[in-house]
Amino acid sequence: MVHERLPLNRLAGAGWNEIPKRLVNYLNENEVQYEILHQPKNWPTQKPRPRDARYYSKVVIVRAGHQHVVAVLPSNSRIDLKRFAIAGEPVRLETEEEFKWLFPDCALEAIPPFGNLYGLPTFVDNALVKNDYIIFAAGTATDQIKMSYPIYEAIVRPRIGSFTGKLNSRSGA
Repeated sequence: MVHERLPLNRLAGAGWNEIPKRLVNYLNENEVQYEILHQPKNWPTQKPRPRDARYYSKVVIVRAGHQHVVAVLPSNSRIDLKRFAIAGEPVRLETEEEFKWLFPDCALEAIPPFGNLYGLPTFVDNALVKNDYIIFAAGTATDQIKMSYPIYEAIVRPRIGSFTGKLNSRSGA
């Protein structure tokens, strides 16, 4: 893997079109090897090849009681709220209006799976645990990061569980 450090002018400021400085700093401070994958602006419409889809993750923000929670799941699956139980708290998906203020340095469709950087608990579906690496949104509409899954787990320390179902045409998250 490539350990890429972005030029400072790319990181200056806190705009939705820049990789969040807190994310890059956290990876660098933990001496993590990672690769930044810069995609064309239309990359969200491009589907990963089926054999590679299991490495791509997505973030869903869930409300558990009065707490915001980051749920990380494979991009080709949806969250099953019946299976996502947290200490008996009622759970539901949050709307963008409810959580956008939590991630001021990220594009809403590109929140990285690092709840710890935003003071939020992080839960990872066990389907991702089996992977050698993980690919996730890096806070912008055009950047992703690829890194070792075991290293991701070691620095984020998420709770692991089974809370996904198959993605179908009627499901959104």
